[in-house]
Amino acid sequence: MGFAKFLFFNVMGWRIQGNFDPAIKKAVIIVVPHTSWHDFYIGVFTRRILNIQINFIGKSELFRWPFGAYFRWMGGVPLDRTSGQNKVEAIAEIFSDKEEFRLALAPEGTRKKVLEWKTGYYYIARAANVPIIPVAFDYTTKSVIIHQPFYPTGNIESDSERLRQYYKGVIGKKKEFS
Repeated sequence: MGFAKFLFFNVMGWRIQGNFDPAIKKAVIIVVPHTSWHDFYIGVFTRRILNIQINFIGKSELFRWPFGAYFRWMGGVPLDRTSGQNKVEAIAEIFSDKEEFRLALAPEGTRKKVLEWKTGYYYIARAANVPIIPVAFDYTTKSVIIHQPFYPTGNIESDSERLRQYYKGVIGKKKEFS
């Protein structure tokens, strides 16, 4: 871990503000803005330095030979994306099957500029009865900002507006998409 810290803090110049509560074993982590593939390794460094399990889901085809073992080792969980299935319920079921599962998602659903977030993260958190933890990757200050857990109330409009407030002024790698 020492090398990861040295690389992240000293060579790359990043810093981490906040921390994950280790008592919260299950959560949906929303990472905003998601503007670049660079976000992936920033997240990997962060979880390594903080020594916390953070997971992701991917289409089941990714978990076949030759990369399946690697994606599982990285915290990935395959999701069958066959049409006609309720994806929210399928992901909520993953939470119930695991003792510890913190699912990182980008609510924009893409690395491009969007005006509205997709709502799946919210419905997953509600169905799994877990908090949402807002995390920002601010490339202008080279800061990973981890906010306190947010517990959805069921009022998606109000909750979404409140969650968006955590990201005011945060700039992603590609400024034009932030």
